[in-house]
Amino acid sequence: MCKSDAKNNSTPKNVKGSYPATLNDLFKPKKVFFVKGVGRHEDELVSFELALRDAGIEKFNLVLVSSIFPPGCEIVGKEEGLGYLQLGQIVFCVMARMTSNEEGKTIYASIGTAIPDNPELNGYITEYQGYCGEDDNVGEYAERMAAYMLETAFNIKSKKTFNVTIKADVEKFTTVVAAAVFVM
Repeated sequence: MCKSDAKNNSTPKNVKGSYPATLNDLFKPKKVFFVKGVGRHEDELVSFELALRDAGIEKFNLVLVSSIFPPGCEIVGKEEGLGYLQLGQIVFCVMARMTSNEEGKTIYASIGTAIPDNPELNGYITEYQGYCGEDDNVGEYAERMAAYMLETAFNIKSKKTFNVTIKADVEKFTTVVAAAVFVM
């Protein structure tokens, strides 16, 4: 008779490619991608849906989260990021969104991101939306504010900042969205 080795029946450790070791690991994003879109329609809700379609994220159940760029999170392109997601999946994102029907105005949505030199530290994401002029550099402002919040909240200097910004002239109901979309 052979005795079974109990160690062989244990749950695998958190090795790259295996199941997360803890529940907390399940809720820590591994990747992020950035999108933007615009939608116009006679109906306000439909304009939002069309903006999500333009951004490519309309097929998911979006849950808005606040502004921390997770430590160790890898930035990937939109197509790669979408490839990790499934139709109807609950997806966490940081989103800036603006809707208006004030024709002649220009609206914007902007996501600013500040990332530290050390990938083991968190970064910061800001979301801004509103009315703007043609020459207003709202994307640059969102970047500066992300860097400011990272430094003042966590005493971390940013190594890299960038933004994803969309502007649109209002016709009918117009909605703009910009989002940082997380892949768990």
